[in-house]
Order: sequence, then structure tokens, then C-alpha cells
Amino acid sequence: MPRGPATLGVISDTHGLGRPEALAALAGVAHIVHAGDVGGPEVFAALAAVAPVTAVRGNNDRDEWGSALPATATLEFAGRRIHVLHDAADLAVDPRAAKIDVVITGHSHKPKQVREGGVLYLNPGSAGPRRFKLPITLARLRVRGDELDVEFVELVAV
Repeated sequence: MPRGPATLGVISDTHGLGRPEALAALAGVAHIVHAGDVGGPEVFAALAAVAPVTAVRGNNDRDEWGSALPATATLEFAGRRIHVLHDAADLAVDPRAAKIDVVITGHSHKPKQVREGGVLYLNPGSAGPRRFKLPITLARLRVRGDELDVEFVELVAV
């Protein structure tokens, strides 16, 4: 039986900044993944008011709240297996062997999607304070049957 489309909101590197534009861009998603450097419970709570959230710890999530976040998370979403961690360099599993469809990371602040060996590697960029001249972005991942479509959303004009 064909499944209808489902949309996952993907955000990272907010560094304590809960942008209203980010919350508006995530409105209507079924679930949100935060790939680390959340920056505090206020950002998590604002996201959780939009949709359920899965978040992992980033290298700057060092306070008591952030330290309690897991380093990685694996979830099922719309029939897809999704693995989340902050820094792609710390990927400790073989996604294909683990039957993972999507690997979501943050850390670099650079939006990027790459497909390798049947796995989608997705970095939504940063939705936090501007770093250098990098864009301020998040992503929406639409799952429609066998298709995975990524849409990057620029939150603030350069």
C-alpha cells in the first residue's frame, strides 16, 4: 500500500538562538531532528511546540542539560531509518550494513546533501548566529514512497 508523503524538519547548530523564521519554516512537519549544538532547553522547547523532536549533543552542548543529550540517535520515520549525529567525522557505523537510509549531521554550518551507496547524507546547515559568510539554513526532508527529497530553506538573506 503506498504511503502518503511525510516531512521531517532538520535543523542544527542553533547555538541557543530560536529564530522565529526557523519555527515558521518548520510549521507542519511531522517530526523535527536537531543535529546538535542546540544551545539550551529553550530552543528545544520552542521546537517541541511545533512537532516532536529528536536531538543529539553537539560539541558546544557542554552544560548539564546539553550533556544529557545522546551523542547519536537512530529513528524510524515514514518507513525510513535515520541516524543522527553532530559531526560526520564521528560516524561509527556503516550505514549500509546497518540498513540506514539517511545520515543527518551538523557541525560544519554548511548545507549539503550527498547520496552515496543508497544512503542520503544530509547537513541542514546552521540556523544559529551567522558564521563567516555561510547561509543561515535548515532543511525539510520529504519522504514519499521510495523518494527522499531535500529542500533547503534559507532563513535570513545574506
